[in-house]
Amino acid sequence: MKIIIVVLLILVVISLFSGLVFMYRDKGQSKRTVIALTIRVALSLAIFGIVIVGHFLGWLPGAK
Repeated sequence: MKIIIVVLLILVVISLFSGLVFMYRDKGQSKRTVIALTIRVALSLAIFGIVIVGHFLGWLPGAK
């Protein structure tokens, strides 16, 4: 469970920086920045959902 969360957090950071790179390269001419930031938001929501479900199902240590 911890590995999944860490991998998703790393993917969020990668998506965030790719959005920054696309923003500077494209100068607003393409939608790659919007797509990268949409992926970041979706991953963040997935992390939030996994943590909530993991808490209620007792998958996370200390969740009682």
